[in-house]
Amino acid sequence: MSDTATPGRLHVPPTAKRGEVIEIRLLLQHPMENGFRRDTLGRSVPRNIIHRLAARYDGREILRAELGTGMAANPYFAFFTRATASGEVLIEWEDELGQKGSLKAPIEVA
Repeated sequence: MSDTATPGRLHVPPTAKRGEVIEIRLLLQHPMENGFRRDTLGRSVPRNIIHRLAARYDGREILRAELGTGMAANPYFAFFTRATASGEVLIEWEDELGQKGSLKAPIEVA
């Protein structure tokens, strides 16, 4: 679920064994405008990139990223963590216009 019009997809394995390394995948739909492009009328398209991204697992931060203009539109992220307890993976981000978004998914650890 997203808080803003910036949708995305979050994939977390629904179940895992305690201690198992799991992959978390995230696809965000965002134009990631670097400020160098021009529209069809020749006007500069203002810069707007996701500049902050954070991931929490069961309330503990497991990833923090500061993004720059080198990111492509609709950025894709994949990272790994160890399954320690049943809980929720929460991804939060903010772009340069102040728009924020979040996605969350549960994981059951046996």
